[in-house]
Amino acid sequence: MPLMNILNAVNHALDHEMERDKTVVVYGEDVGHEGGVFRATVGLQQKYGKERCFDSPLAEAGIVGSAIGMAVNGLKPVVEMQFSGFILPAINQIIAHAARMRNRSRGKYHLPMVIRTPYGGGIRALEHHSENLEAIFAHTPGLKVVIPSTPYDTKGLLLAAIRDPDPVIFLEPKRIYRAFKQEVPEDDYVIPIGKAKIVKEGKDVTVVTYGAMVSQVQEAVKQLEKEGIAVELIDLRTISPIDKDTIIKSVKKTGRFVAVHEAVKSFSVSAELISIVNEEAFLYLEAPPTRITGFDITVPLPRGEHHYLINPDRIVSKIKEIVEY
Repeated sequence: MPLMNILNAVNHALDHEMERDKTVVVYGEDVGHEGGVFRATVGLQQKYGKERCFDSPLAEAGIVGSAIGMAVNGLKPVVEMQFSGFILPAINQIIAHAARMRNRSRGKYHLPMVIRTPYGGGIRALEHHSENLEAIFAHTPGLKVVIPSTPYDTKGLLLAAIRDPDPVIFLEPKRIYRAFKQEVPEDDYVIPIGKAKIVKEGKDVTVVTYGAMVSQVQEAVKQLEKEGIAVELIDLRTISPIDKDTIIKSVKKTGRFVAVHEAVKSFSVSAELISIVNEEAFLYLEAPPTRITGFDITVPLPRGEHHYLINPDRIVSKIKEIVEY
């Protein structure tokens, strides 16, 4: 099997699906000729032509609005928002139209469309380049929200997203785009949307995370193992729908729960996770469920970004606090 990083896996998945399904079209700002700002779509226009992989105007609302029209009429558009913060001008199209179309038409129309975007901090970028907006979309009925953490999962989840009959927000953690490589099958496979992955089994504390934070938690787990603390690490993979069963089963075993994400703390995915744990496994808890998150501020510009980002030392400290409670 070839070795791929997350960017390679995105490109491979798009190539695979465009070849398999002639209704798949890929477009966005600089997506065609240049292959995207991170080169995730490089080579696709040359292989499939300008009608199936092309550059769009610099107009995010127009990109998503046209994708809605395409999806209603039988195509499967996969559009790229160049950076996560750039998605904001398209919010009206996403929330008021894409998310509601199946309900609005009483099931007559589905929108098999995917909105891809690099998201999160970690590359010392400018304003509007490092946002973590997953909770906004997870809060919206009618949208699925997917965040991979490995090349293998990226391909399988992206194929599942493209084949899904409803709109999917596919957030790609750019901090780890090229961080590591992994064997990825060239054959067809999908990872079901809505199913979490137990990365590592443990008995002392359940830690749930996703995206770029998975590797940060893994580093923390190595340190904790040396101190005799066995972490059960769960990669959520899908933010909406959330795999409640896997989480609750784990918490009932460990009695402790920690959520980790880069997004701001208030009104976040971690708040939902803690609520789920309290509602479904309260009597099994041996310590208060807690979270390690970003701060309730705008992601700082490059010089101050390191003060905002979560690191393994911070994760180790909080997990030890909960285990020793």
